[in-house]
Formats: sequence, C-alpha cells, structure tokens
Amino acid sequence: MPKVTRADATAALRNPLAFIAERWTPAPATVRRAALSALLMSVVIVVTGAAVRLTGSGLGCPTWPECTDGSLTTTREMGVHGVIEFGNRLLTYVLCAAVGWAIVAARSQKPYRRSLTRLGWAQFWVVMGNAVLGGIVVLVGLNPYTVAAHYLLTSALIGVATVMWQRTGEGDAAPRPLVGKAVAQLVWVLVGVTALLLLVGTVVTGFGPHAGDSSDVARMRFAGLSWEDVTKMHAVLAWVTVTLSFALWFVLKAVDAPAVPLRRTRDLFLVLLAQGVIGYVQYFTELPEALVGLHMLGSALVWIAVLRVLLSLRERPEAAPGLPSQPDAHLSAV
Repeated sequence: MPKVTRADATAALRNPLAFIAERWTPAPATVRRAALSALLMSVVIVVTGAAVRLTGSGLGCPTWPECTDGSLTTTREMGVHGVIEFGNRLLTYVLCAAVGWAIVAARSQKPYRRSLTRLGWAQFWVVMGNAVLGGIVVLVGLNPYTVAAHYLLTSALIGVATVMWQRTGEGDAAPRPLVGKAVAQLVWVLVGVTALLLLVGTVVTGFGPHAGDSSDVARMRFAGLSWEDVTKMHAVLAWVTVTLSFALWFVLKAVDAPAVPLRRTRDLFLVLLAQGVIGYVQYFTELPEALVGLHMLGSALVWIAVLRVLLSLRERPEAAPGLPSQPDAHLSAV
C-alpha cells in the first residue's frame, strides 16, 4: 500500500474531488450506475414523502432541524409517527450519498466531462434547497402551498437526475436531431402539458383530505373551487397528455422515426394508462392511502418517461478522436 505523504493529505483537503480523480478512473458502466442510483433515490424520496403524509406523520418531528426540542432524533413519546418522519429525514442523507457518488464518479471519469459534474452538483444544490424547504414545511405546520412546492422541487431533482443518467450513455459531440422540427415541437408541448399535469396534481393534493397530520391542517381554497372541481381539471389534463402521447406515436410511425423514440413513447403511453387506472380507482374508492401512494410513485415515473421521450429525439456521438471533450454548451437543447 503506497505511503500517504503530508503533501497528499494537504492536496486531499484542498480539493478532494481532484485528489480522487487523479487516483481513480471509473468504468463508464460505474458512472452510469452512479447516476442511476441518484435517480432511483430521488424517486424513493417521493414515495417515502408520500408515506409520511398518508400516515399522518408530517409533524411526527414537530420542529427542524431537530426532531423535537432538545433531541436530534425521535423519542419514545413521539411514537410511530416520529419514527416515520425521522426515517424520511434520514433518507435525505442516503440521497445525498447517492448524489455524492454520482458527482465523484463523473469528476473522475476520463476524459473529464464537465457537463456530467455540473449535472451532479445541480442535483446536490436542489437537494440542499429542498431540505431547507422541508424544514419550512414543518415550521409552518404543513401549509399546503409549501408542501406543493416541496414536491415540485423534488420533481425538478428527478428531471436533472434523468438528464444526467441519459448523458452518461452519450458522447460530448453536439446533439444531432433524429426527427424534424415539427415533431420536436409536439414533444415539447407534451412535456409542458405533463408539467402542468403534475402542478395541478399538487393542487388536488392541497385540496384533498390527506393533510399529512392527524390534526386539522388548513387545505387549499381559492376561486370558489372544490376538491371535485380541481380533480376534474386534473383528469382532463391527464386525458390530454394521453392523447398527445398516442398522437406522437402515430406521428413517429408516419415519419419513420428511429426505434428509440418510438419505444420510449410507447413506454410513456403505458405508464400514463396505468397511472390513469390508479387515479380513477382511488377517486371512486375514496382515496385509500395505498393507492394514493402508488399514484405518487406513478407521477414520478410519468415525469421520467416523458423526459426520456424528449431526450430520445437527438443523439450525441462520441467526440472525434484528438478533440477535447466539450463543456456541453448545448445542454439547453438537451
């Protein structure tokens, strides 16, 4: 085992990522697994967050950053709700570890790809921001608007993680479109409608009966709308999303698009159908907690599926031999 010198220790303290990168070169498959682990953990956080709300454990830890006054951890007096809420908080550290692994793996890859590292750091800062927002949610007594913002920021995390996972399997050359401009515009409309669908879904939750705590928590109320009204709006948007995905599949077939966009559009359509079935069943069975939690998982999968359709519309081959990796100036074009 090589001896660690004082200079090595100083270098590791000053720039630990560079220190590791000089001594470790992960295989491409390792980098891809690291990015996938961060994506999976971001989905897990959605599911466990739903479990906190649906079991009435949102104020199981009534303060933040401590769990209760004078204790960082849950106490016996706080019961099962404290355990559930504190367990969800602990999973944030697991998520941070997964994002950290993705950052380290991306930074250590040879040749160095700045775009991947930036995507990893973007996830880290979203996680930190959401942790602070989660604390605010607790301190304001589960205000439904802050709860909605908490979920939407997690959706942003899922979006960045999905892009990073996609980019680990691509090169750094400029993106080359696989479909025409009109088809790409249709997909952007689909992405926009899906984002609106998720947003209205948070409003449905804010109007609904699952407040996240066993005590009475104020629900969203505006413009004289009822829970049934916003639920119907959500259902209409869901049908629009399904129709757009179905139309996109036919358009891709008509223009003889490559297999990958077709396959991902089919996958999106199937995920939307499953999510729709769950949504209607939970509506007509008075929102059983298990189905609501499954619907929350489905919302994350729908978001990932529609982003994967968008990302499949172009390809990024490896950079030409002898040319340095590009810093991904075309990231805005995904």
